[in-house]
Amino acid sequence: MEKGLLTIFTGEGRGKTSAAIGRAVQAADEGKRVVIIQFLKGKGLKGSEFVKRLEPEIMLFCFEKSEESFRDLSKEQKQEEVRNIRNGLNYARKVLGTGECDLLILDEVLGLVENEIITSKELVDLIDSREQTSMILTGINLQDEICFKADEVSKIDTIKFKVWE
Repeated sequence: MEKGLLTIFTGEGRGKTSAAIGRAVQAADEGKRVVIIQFLKGKGLKGSEFVKRLEPEIMLFCFEKSEESFRDLSKEQKQEEVRNIRNGLNYARKVLGTGECDLLILDEVLGLVENEIITSKELVDLIDSREQTSMILTGINLQDEICFKADEVSKIDTIKFKVWE
């Protein structure tokens, strides 16, 4: 049995999540089932009416309870959110184990390693547990041991950014 592809969007630039969501839409258009789990972004896109319209082909989950980004939380709030984040990772393991989807996107999962919420070995073990499910990982910093597992890595750097008017 052939393993699913592993794609990583990394770098300091803007657009990693957008690129992953674009791939999700492509996969859904091909009749594939997609699960997106967002980390470290507070509630992220969870309340988005647009994203809700993409269901059931694209399912979005965010296990964090805070409205704020992880980096803006107090030490106590971070401890609580780490438990919620671990629930999200357990759900990712379940999705991979049951083959619930064809594409699993773990948005900002590389930040979990950077913030020492999980180790790179834990993430590699999760990656290795995929069977036919393809995965997309996003995050700013990429460790070598994770990079070596990837079929495709795209580094995104923003040259100039201007707020849309």
